Amino acid sequence: MPAAVSTARLEGRTMTDFVVSAVQEAAQRAIEQAEVLRLSRADQECFAQALLSPPRPSPALERAFTRRDKLLRSE
Repeated sequence: MPAAVSTARLEGRTMTDFVVSAVQEAAQRAIEQAEVLRLSRADQECFAQALLSPPRPSPALERAFTRRDKLLRSE
């Protein structure tokens, strides 16, 4: 008896339910692995440096923060 049939029976599920569940889990793992961001060593160091010493906000960003603060205060 194939392992999948035995496992499905042990879990009290139909073979179809077992296969659909296994495929969904495999698809989820594939999606998660594809979404992982991989950076070179130099890129990792650049990213860490930007977090530790962020650049000053641009004038446009400063204006956006000011507008946001006004909107939040008026609510």
